[in-house]
Amino acid sequence: MALIDYRNDMLGCSRCSSCKWVPYNQVKSWRFAGVCPSISRFNFHSYSGSGRMIMGLSMLEGRSALNDEVAEIIYKCQLCGACDASCKVYRDDIDITEVLSELRAECVNAGYLVIEHMAMIDALKKENNVLGEPKARRGEWAEGLGLKDVNVEKAEVLFHAGCRFSYDPDLRGAVRGIVRLLIEAGVDVGIAGAAEGCCGGRAYELGYRGEAKNFADDMQSRLRASGASTLVTACSDGYSTFRFAYPRMGVELDAEVLHVTQYLERCVAGGRLRLKNEVPMLVTYHDPCHLGRMSEPYFGDWKGDKLLRPVPMKRAGKEGIYEPPRNLLGHIPGLKLIEMERIKEYSWCCGAGGGVLEAFEDFASWAARERLEEARATGAEALVTACPWCVRVFRDTANDLRMDFPVYELTELVARSAGLQPEEE
Repeated sequence: MALIDYRNDMLGCSRCSSCKWVPYNQVKSWRFAGVCPSISRFNFHSYSGSGRMIMGLSMLEGRSALNDEVAEIIYKCQLCGACDASCKVYRDDIDITEVLSELRAECVNAGYLVIEHMAMIDALKKENNVLGEPKARRGEWAEGLGLKDVNVEKAEVLFHAGCRFSYDPDLRGAVRGIVRLLIEAGVDVGIAGAAEGCCGGRAYELGYRGEAKNFADDMQSRLRASGASTLVTACSDGYSTFRFAYPRMGVELDAEVLHVTQYLERCVAGGRLRLKNEVPMLVTYHDPCHLGRMSEPYFGDWKGDKLLRPVPMKRAGKEGIYEPPRNLLGHIPGLKLIEMERIKEYSWCCGAGGGVLEAFEDFASWAARERLEEARATGAEALVTACPWCVRVFRDTANDLRMDFPVYELTELVARSAGLQPEEE
């Protein structure tokens, strides 16, 4: 698809500003009524979903041209999908997120690039990860766990750690805890180790579609060679990429794709994993954008009048992965969950997505601070989420603000309840 394919979407935008807010019947308070970090932060219409739709139509019809200022507005967006979810309450024939994504591709094709994004793409090409870390060290996180190497032997489940979990030393215990839980549940699990590549999701979001397709093809080949019937990932970005971006690029994965919260929920429900130890804590849960509203699968592109489009093809964010993480928390004895005002498909973004964390760090931190304040307003003792990128930006922002508010990766609490002793550093 290209920008011109969404001309009717852009023409159909009535500039009602619903894309800026949580749907009115969902609003709990004025303080936490905004849904789009970009318009909330910069407070000028061009920074909203509607504003970018208008810019896109203007460029398409030759009334204005792409320039540095316009490109910066396009890039100052987490592509979190919140504007789309709110819009579809009223107009399910408009796909705002797809327009925003195509605007990124337009910028790349026209040479309006961001230095920090170019560095990420260069890192992907050289080291197969967005962090620029040595590819040879990608599997070091799993040393001593005795996991199968799918490069030389078959496994029933292929575990994809993802870039952030593979290299972030602060998350080393969490990702090791995840596979220890899988082992505890008797899962035949393997990893690709140093041969694991990035999912390519960031390249897709940044508009570098060719690079994203290369990583999709690589993942497809590796999965087939592994013989695995199930692909499990702990990275919400990777999960969304596997489920939506890959098939949209024509790449189908020959296995069931699950986020680790889904898989662990099955293990608990089936009695393969027992959560027996009490974790006496009051927590609130943050829905990651890529695990929530952006995780709905790709069902094809509808040709013709979108008002006639079948409901399952209208990605409105409602079918995201919302219950498995909450169900896991509910299985932990002693733990109580209290919800924030903006949850599920109307969750506020952590701020890290769409290349914003790398190119506009102050904007990412601002968005994270908004969510941390919403979390603390619930009276919870800690924030829990199921995405390593969310954990990273929340912890860094809380530390910068000297905010005494713990942030947990959800599986850390699951491992504690399962009785897995923390490993010595």
